[in-house]
Amino acid sequence: MSLPSKLILEVVTPEHELVHEEVDEVQLPARRGYLGILPGHAPLLTELGVGELRFKQGGETYYLAIVNGYAEVLPDRVIVMAEVGERAADIDADRARDALKRAEERLASLSAKDVDWERAALALERARVRMETATHGGSVADSE
Repeated sequence: MSLPSKLILEVVTPEHELVHEEVDEVQLPARRGYLGILPGHAPLLTELGVGELRFKQGGETYYLAIVNGYAEVLPDRVIVMAEVGERAADIDADRARDALKRAEERLASLSAKDVDWERAALALERARVRMETATHGGSVADSE
C-alpha cells in the first residue's frame, strides 16, 4: 500500500468551515506544543491549544489563528474542530493590535488571585496569536 502524497485539510468552527483544501503539510497548535503532519502520518487525536495553524500548498504557506478544540489526524486527512478560527486575511491588524494592548493592560491590573485572571490570561494569549497571524499579510507568506 502506497503512502498518500497529499492531505485533505478540513478546519471547522461552530460557525463555519474555514478550510477544505488539499495540502502538502500541516502544523497545528496542540495543547502541549506544535505538531507537524505530513501525508502518511500515523492516526491520532489531539486537543488543540491557542496558536497558529499553518499549512503549505506548493510553495505557499497559509496561516490561521486557532483557539482550542480538537484535531483528528489520519494518513490522508486532518480534521480540525476549533472553538474559534480566523484566516490571516480576515484579521484586521489594527483591531488586533488594540485588543492586544487592552488584554495586556487588563492582565497587568489583576493579581493571580483574582477570579478573572485566568480569563484575562487567555484573552491575552488569543490577542497575541491573532496579532501574530495578522502580520503574515493576507494569509500567504514566503516559504520557510
